[in-house]
Amino acid sequence: MPNLTANGISIAYETAGDPKGIPLLLMMGLGMQLTAWPDDFVDGLVELGYYVIRFDHRDCGLSTKFDTDGTPKLALAWLLSRLRLPVRSRYRLDDMAADALGVLNALGVARAHIVGVSMGGMIGQVLTARHPGRVRTLASIMSTSGRRGLPGPTPAARAALTRRPPDTTDLEQLAAHGAAIFRAIGSPAYPTPEKLLRQRVAAAMRRNVCPAGLARQMLAIIASGDRVALLKQIERPTLVIHGAADPLVPLACGVDTARLVPDARLEVIEGMGHDLPPQLIERLLALIDQHARGKMAPDNLPRLFEKQ
Repeated sequence: MPNLTANGISIAYETAGDPKGIPLLLMMGLGMQLTAWPDDFVDGLVELGYYVIRFDHRDCGLSTKFDTDGTPKLALAWLLSRLRLPVRSRYRLDDMAADALGVLNALGVARAHIVGVSMGGMIGQVLTARHPGRVRTLASIMSTSGRRGLPGPTPAARAALTRRPPDTTDLEQLAAHGAAIFRAIGSPAYPTPEKLLRQRVAAAMRRNVCPAGLARQMLAIIASGDRVALLKQIERPTLVIHGAADPLVPLACGVDTARLVPDARLEVIEGMGHDLPPQLIERLLALIDQHARGKMAPDNLPRLFEKQ
C-alpha cells in the first residue's frame, strides 16, 4: 500500500477509480482503518464515476503512530473538559483535517467531495469550514457537533465499548470481542451477517492493532472542544445522514449538526445504527451521489429516507 508524507508524518492511502473522475475523499471514524469502508460502497462510488480516495488517520492503520506519547488518561481529560479547563494533546482535529488536506495536495486534487463517518465527519466539518475552496460538498454521517449537553452512548453501547477481551493475545478471541462491539452499536434493523462481521474484524486486526492510538485520537476529539461556531461558518452544500437507532452517537447529535450548518439537509434512516450495513449500501450511494451532483429532489429520494 502506498504512503505519502504530509505535515511531517507518513500517511497510508489508497485510491480507486479513474483519476480523471470526480474526486471524493472518504474519512473513517475513531480507530478505524481505511479498509473499514465496505468494498461494495467503494466499488459503487467508482461505478458512479468517482475517483475515490481513502487514507489511514494518524495513530491508526499503517500511518504514523505517536507511541512515545503512551496511552492518555481519558477520564482525566474528559473531566478537565467538563470543567472548561485546557486539555493537552499532541494533536487535535484541526491537525487531522490538515492531514486530509495533505492527502489531496499530494494527489494533485484541487477540490473534492468529502464524506466522513463519525470522527471522520468531525474532521470533514473542520476541513470544510477551514478550507471551503478545497471542498465541493460535505456529507457528515453519524457524526456530531460536539455541543455540550447532547446525549451520549446508551448504557449497552457504553458497556460493550469498555468491556475488555478475555485474551488480548488470541486473534480469534479478539475478533469475537470486536464483533460483539460492532453488534452492540450496529443497525438493529439491518444486522451484518455474523460470518462477514468476524471476517472484517479479523482482517482489520491482521493489518494493524493500535488501542493506544485510538485513545490518542479520542484525546484529540476531547481537546478540540465543540464545533458549534465552526459549523455556522460552513458555506459548502452539506448533507447530514444519521441513523434513527444509533446507540453510540444518538440521532440528536445529527439533528444538532444539521441545525447549525446553514442550509444543511438532514436525512434520517430508520433502523440504522452506527455502522454501514450491507443492506443500506445502495441507498447510501444514491443519497451521496444525488447530493454531490446537486440533484436532491424529494421525489427522487429512496423511500427509506425521511426528509426532516
